[in-house]
Amino acid sequence: MTKNRIFTGAGVAIVTPMNADGSVNYEAMGQLIEQQVQGGTDAIIVCGTTGESSTLTDEEHRRVIQFTVAQVNHRIPVVAGTGSNDTAYCLELSQEAEKMGVDGLLLVTPYYNKCSQKGLIRHYLTVADAVNLPMIVYSVASRTGVNILPETLKELSKHPNIVAVKEASGSISQVAKIRHLCGDDLDVYSGNDDQIVPLLSLGGIGVISVLSNLMPKEAHDICQLYFDGKVQESAALQLKLLDLINNLFSDVNPIPVKEALNMMGFPAGPCRMPLCEMDDGPREKLRASMAALGLL
Repeated sequence: MTKNRIFTGAGVAIVTPMNADGSVNYEAMGQLIEQQVQGGTDAIIVCGTTGESSTLTDEEHRRVIQFTVAQVNHRIPVVAGTGSNDTAYCLELSQEAEKMGVDGLLLVTPYYNKCSQKGLIRHYLTVADAVNLPMIVYSVASRTGVNILPETLKELSKHPNIVAVKEASGSISQVAKIRHLCGDDLDVYSGNDDQIVPLLSLGGIGVISVLSNLMPKEAHDICQLYFDGKVQESAALQLKLLDLINNLFSDVNPIPVKEALNMMGFPAGPCRMPLCEMDDGPREKLRASMAALGLL
């Protein structure tokens, strides 16, 4: 089966900059997208978890996707987060994103109402049948309460439009089983910045990265060094950035990464409630890890 691979390397799970009043800051969004493109990021993943999609209005969600497509202007792939716990809404948003010209879709597992593995298969196949875009299934049970089993992904991987999984279970054993069962029918992206190299070693093709918001070149380089056969250099770079990565997840994402961008002088602004600012202790640890890498 020949599938449409969306990207290899490090795609940025891009934040949605906000003004002080909580509205979307499109000027800053444009600047951040330019920084990413110029910095060597391999794809822009917009309106995902890091982009606060769950608190964007319907109108904002659509406008942010449209804005990103226009700003990127075909220079690198744009992947739109269009997942929902309502299959009908997910379908509608996915079809609209396709009309806007995105290169792929990121679909998180249905959350809160949850569903069985059979329900997951029906959900994803319903959307895959209705669009003509490559889709990335997003498995993040810590947020959704639903783990996509490797056997379920094997079934989904039979569909030509379901091309990849963003694997954020944290389980290398699960990744190994996915690779074993699905082989070349399903690309695997790491959903965790601290596990890029281990995942690449099992045949993964990249990462959907929070770290890339701050260090697009370095996140790209972790992957590229590995692809170039420079495994030790790739691992060394991953380990060099580990303190920063850990501090970027010392509070609920995207709270720390927005704090970090603000510290660097970039107007990322606040998160929308119920997310709020970090406590002083974790913030200072984040600042120290950034200073150690010359980011401040």
